[in-house]
Amino acid sequence: MATPASRGTTGHEPAYFPDGDQAFGHDEGPWEEWNPTEESVRPVRGRHRVGKQRGGFARSSTVLGVGVIAAVGAGGIATAKDRPPVPISMPDLSGVTESLPDAESLPGVGSLISDSDEAAGAEDLSGVTQATAAGGAPVAQLSGEQQAASADAGEALRSRIMQQAESKQDQAAAAEQAAAADAAVKAAAEEAEAQQSEAERKAAEAKRKAEEEAKRKAEAERLAKLARSFTAPLSSYTISTVFGQAGSMWSSGYHTGLDFAAPTGTPIKSIHSGTVKEAGWSGSYGYRTVIELDDGTELAYNHQSSMSVSVGQEVKTGDVIGRVGSTGNSTGPHLHFEVKSGGELIDPGAWLRGKGVSI
Repeated sequence: MATPASRGTTGHEPAYFPDGDQAFGHDEGPWEEWNPTEESVRPVRGRHRVGKQRGGFARSSTVLGVGVIAAVGAGGIATAKDRPPVPISMPDLSGVTESLPDAESLPGVGSLISDSDEAAGAEDLSGVTQATAAGGAPVAQLSGEQQAASADAGEALRSRIMQQAESKQDQAAAAEQAAAADAAVKAAAEEAEAQQSEAERKAAEAKRKAEEEAKRKAEAERLAKLARSFTAPLSSYTISTVFGQAGSMWSSGYHTGLDFAAPTGTPIKSIHSGTVKEAGWSGSYGYRTVIELDDGTELAYNHQSSMSVSVGQEVKTGDVIGRVGSTGNSTGPHLHFEVKSGGELIDPGAWLRGKGVSI
């Protein structure tokens, strides 16, 4: 049953169009390339219309498949992922397949077939077949001689890379050896400098010790010489009062000399050679003798019980100049010995020790 095209098709009935031609009912042309579009396959009442709108004919499912292949080969439609799937219901056109043209005569399809033949023939190229890499780029498969040449080139490249690597290693080893040599030289120089500094320090220390030893020996010799010219004022005594000791019994408030306690009448000797400057009574000092040395130092011997020298007399070391007593301001027999240097009273004990006299 024929119905207007605007109402669509049902079952397996052929579709009719306003121009009065029944689809696939005759071989009238001309034949044109047909590309399905969204408008041509728009669903109507839950079904889809398949037809030619500009004086053409609706095609069978075979023609539609060939047309799609041709359109894809020509790059004329979008991919399936760009559009939603559209169901198409087609009538049974098995009876009209004999009236369809050959696929090779369709526009675009013949070129695809010829291109496939050429591609098949291309496999017979001498020794080289074309393959497609994963990225779409052609990869050439070489012949035996070409593979051997490529292997030789690769081996040469590998050898050159290895030579460069060995050269870099040799340079690094040489640099490391040079650095180690420089470090060794520097360490040796520092060690030598340290040894030299240590040797100089030891030499300076030895020199200092030698000088100190020489000074000590010189001082010992000087003291020994002085000891021969200086002596203690008494041969036997006891130190009873030292210089500077405080006390109310002394007018100055402190003791001005060094007291040698000894029995009355014990001989008093001249400590060093000199000239008698004073000899006689001297108030609180009792009998007193003063001897002046060559350097101007004055030695005073006080509280004597008797005197053996007079003023202006020259005396020598060890000469007896008087005897121990307790005259003047005295609490018992003793020799009160004083030393004046530069007009000032000094410690007699320190002065005697400085002259080599042990007390």
